[in-house]
Amino acid sequence: MSGMLGVVSYGLGTIVGFVILAVLVFWFIQDVTQKKHAVLRNFPVVGRLRYFFEKQGEYFRQYLFMNDREELPFNRSARSWVYRLAKAEGGIIGFGSTSNTNEPGSILFVNAPYPVLDEDRLPTPALVIGEGYAREPFEAKSIVNISGMSFGAISAPAVRALSHGAALAGCWMDTGEGGLSPYHLEGGCDIIMQIGTAKYGIRDRDGNLSAERAKELAPQIKAFEIKLSQGAKPGKGGVLPAGKVTEEIARIRGIPAHQDSISPNRHRDISNVNELLDKIAWLRDLTGKPVGVKSAIGGWQFINELCEAINRRGLEYAPDFLAVDGGEGGSGAAPQALMDHMALPIAEALPRVVDALIESGLRQRVRVIAAGKLITSARAAWALCVGADFVNTARGFMFSLGCIQALRCHQNSCPTGVTTHDKRLQRGLVVEEKRLRVAQYATGMNREIDMIAHSCGCRQARELRREHVRMVQSAGQSVALNILYPYPEAASKLRAA
Repeated sequence: MSGMLGVVSYGLGTIVGFVILAVLVFWFIQDVTQKKHAVLRNFPVVGRLRYFFEKQGEYFRQYLFMNDREELPFNRSARSWVYRLAKAEGGIIGFGSTSNTNEPGSILFVNAPYPVLDEDRLPTPALVIGEGYAREPFEAKSIVNISGMSFGAISAPAVRALSHGAALAGCWMDTGEGGLSPYHLEGGCDIIMQIGTAKYGIRDRDGNLSAERAKELAPQIKAFEIKLSQGAKPGKGGVLPAGKVTEEIARIRGIPAHQDSISPNRHRDISNVNELLDKIAWLRDLTGKPVGVKSAIGGWQFINELCEAINRRGLEYAPDFLAVDGGEGGSGAAPQALMDHMALPIAEALPRVVDALIESGLRQRVRVIAAGKLITSARAAWALCVGADFVNTARGFMFSLGCIQALRCHQNSCPTGVTTHDKRLQRGLVVEEKRLRVAQYATGMNREIDMIAHSCGCRQARELRREHVRMVQSAGQSVALNILYPYPEAASKLRAA
């Protein structure tokens, strides 16, 4: 019996050996005859290891070689911060910070010698968007909210978890440019409907903005957002590969299934500031809902022209909110040339937009929403100090859903189920669990922003001002933000002097 087993084992081993040898011979012939890769042509079979390690290198670096504050776009420390908030584990650490506070660009809050006692603290008030101009203004309760992520770019379970979590936390959810899906409405949260350049979900058969569809959608949402551009790809429209355009997504967007979904790089019916203001006033009058604008900022011309045109034409033409997206935004897939080098970062764009509104007397009319890698409470509090009313984040909430920064968002192979339509991979994202993490991240962010405000001597977060934060310029030196970016009144006095 043992002899027969030995013969069988020997036979199987021989077959396996022949298979391996055949594969190696096939690879050898394939490598030496192909003409695309010099390494494989000169070093057949062995050269394949180079491409294997090149592909796997990003994962080895992420977990084995990079330190906690080194990785991009988000380092391990920032991701861990979000994970702890989402799991309601608190933000307590020991033995000192690993943040290098001497690094230029670091932010340092100015602690008050007499911080606010518990009994003197005030609840952070809600702000109304569109009051006095929209028939149905929108009361926004949360400082931190969910930025635009389209159904299609992210999965149905992800949208469902975000919708339910936003309802629990009392924050709004932006649909992104992919249209309003049943999954956005499932949780009963406040919805901002984004109108992208392709008018997905709100278009007629010719691809134009449909008045009938806008009126049909209005009762289900709190506000409309006209997207001129986003931080990931200013000057280029959205791209959803054909493999992610399912029958359901195509039906919601109003486009053919299984074909690339490509948005124009701008609205065909908006080519200047006057056409933009006309569209805002028309849509607000048509639906009764507040209407805002989302844009990345490349310079001062756009915001200056916008403010000048509003003052010339009247406050009824003003957007009810401006969503300022920093050039470091990036939840959407984009060409690297645009992702790396197009548009100003939020640290430079936000102060200029706020100052332009103050200088033109429009600051009380237009609410300001800031976005651009503001995934931690410290960065969000910085935005409030500069002058933002609200903070939007997309990737922060993606992390709360379990995103591990695998950088596969555009490949339909996300290992955590957040950005894939593969049912097998979606199975890992359990809505009932992740909705709680979404809510806990939002409430944790708001709570920590309040904590920073109280430490600065403010009774509530909306009292934060530029003098409450400093920015490191060089090792050992920081400058108060109100000196770096003086309020317009102070700047005019300096010019007069």
